[in-house]
Amino acid sequence: MKTFQYERAASAETATTDAATPGAKFIAGGTNLLDLMKLQIETPGKLVDITRLPLGDIESRDDGGLTIGTLVPNSDLAAEPRVIEGYEVLSRALLAGASGQLRNKATTGGNLLQRTRCYYFYDTATPCNKREPGSGCSAIGGFNRILAVLGTSDKCIATHPSDMAVAMRALDATIVTLKADGDRRRIAIADFYRLPGETPEIETVLEPGELITAVELPKPVEGARHLYRKVRDRASYAFALVSVAGVVVMDGTTVKSAALAFGGLGPMPWRNPAVEAALVGKEASDATFAAAADALLADARGFGSNDFKIPLMRRTLIASLRELTGA
Repeated sequence: MKTFQYERAASAETATTDAATPGAKFIAGGTNLLDLMKLQIETPGKLVDITRLPLGDIESRDDGGLTIGTLVPNSDLAAEPRVIEGYEVLSRALLAGASGQLRNKATTGGNLLQRTRCYYFYDTATPCNKREPGSGCSAIGGFNRILAVLGTSDKCIATHPSDMAVAMRALDATIVTLKADGDRRRIAIADFYRLPGETPEIETVLEPGELITAVELPKPVEGARHLYRKVRDRASYAFALVSVAGVVVMDGTTVKSAALAFGGLGPMPWRNPAVEAALVGKEASDATFAAAADALLADARGFGSNDFKIPLMRRTLIASLRELTGA
């Protein structure tokens, strides 16, 4: 690990100005960043410690929604009664990720900002456009079993690893930030992540020094059924090959409303309105579910060793929809 400067932030405002300098990073739980520093994938010149800031509360809002502080540990969020009651998909997704020890340290904001687990991103002896822009993508034509089949570019086929973010996408979360100039932003999670395009190293719309202070969830959907299904190589402590986060309301045997997000498929938590349009107002049946899978995977493209993800996602989505709808 290379040497770096360490500062403990006294306030959110000073944290953003301290972190706006080139080469600076925020640190909270450190469950991803410290690993990357040890491997010299991340080499920040300064770490701004935000763990003492008063950003660790979960608060109910007047509109019926929930505000989750950026420093709320994943374990606390998963066990929060208001989350279990109104946002069960989020609790399930959190419990499907990592180990209990890691969930005790990992924070809400940090979980959103996890970096890919692509093998070549972690191997500094190989080219990786995300790690070293312009060097090439070793995963294209290489071993890409865990990587993306949607939203890729010829520069990068990495996947986003977070389970929590997939559930947040299904719940239409809003990310609240504080910028270095003092301005505050509320960013819909649909607009938070960036496709790789020509610049896979730029993963979110955050500006230098911009700090996630909270995540807002809308009022729970009344009468909704929740599901988080994760397919992985082993029963625990593994990242998703594919995953489904679903929130569905039924009217008898007809799908009244649906919100579905997917993990393991793309460089961000994936959601396609065409999938939900194929379901809403339709009778719950395998034919309806197959149409939703067709909509999701219409543009999917495998790269060799990850070709299996396309039929796997189809089967996983159909099985998830059977469970959600009771069909």
